[in-house]
Amino acid sequence: MMGNNGTVIRIKDVWKIYRMGEVEVPALRGLNLEIKKGEFVAVMGPSGSGKSTAMNMIGCLDIPTKGKIFLDSRDISHLSESDLAQIRGKKIGFIFQQFNLIGTLTALENVMLPMTFQGIPSSQRKERGVELLEMVELGDRMEHKPTELSGGQQQRVAIARALANDPEVILADEPTGNLDSKTGGIVLDFLKRLHSTKCKTIVMVTHDANVAEHAERIEFLRDGSIVSSKKGRKHSHDKESPCRKRLKSKIQKKHKR
Repeated sequence: MMGNNGTVIRIKDVWKIYRMGEVEVPALRGLNLEIKKGEFVAVMGPSGSGKSTAMNMIGCLDIPTKGKIFLDSRDISHLSESDLAQIRGKKIGFIFQQFNLIGTLTALENVMLPMTFQGIPSSQRKERGVELLEMVELGDRMEHKPTELSGGQQQRVAIARALANDPEVILADEPTGNLDSKTGGIVLDFLKRLHSTKCKTIVMVTHDANVAEHAERIEFLRDGSIVSSKKGRKHSHDKESPCRKRLKSKIQKKHKR
């Protein structure tokens, strides 16, 4: 269950320190970040700022050296890897810069794979996979393998795969990094559509200022902590997105019962 104010992810004073022999290298230094259900947030920073480590924390791929991470009000800071894997499978969908598709599987099989780990029957997996690939306009490429698809098509397969288990949060790590500007724009349009029509919470990690401006809110990361934040250019006049308004109304009605 999410927090009373609709918070789905809260990172509180998180440190991540890597040890290299006798040397300690802090990648995160007291990171604080709160993301509400239905938000589209970009985390932006230069190389070495801690973006990848922050993504690992948000995505339950790693646990902090110090500090707490709350997902739907549950402290996941010290969970085992098997427990984290279960949470990831149900709550978070990942889109990676390198696509990370399995080369021996077709587009449909790649999309169906996350559902296998959740014990969903084969017929339901196929039905859901077909529906998702049609949603990203790849209904005619279902039986193609990754090497038979363009970069943009592979990224759209990755988006469909990220949605396989209908997660609350989509975590996109440099989703346009390996694409030309036109194809990257198409991928961004899909992410914005997921946010506006499906009210998905989207956290996008990027170093590209133009890409970050598509988010509602931009958090700037430097030396392992947030140093500033602002609204995205395309949302600078919005007090609150329609998606957040709908979700807030649902939360308020729920608490009145």
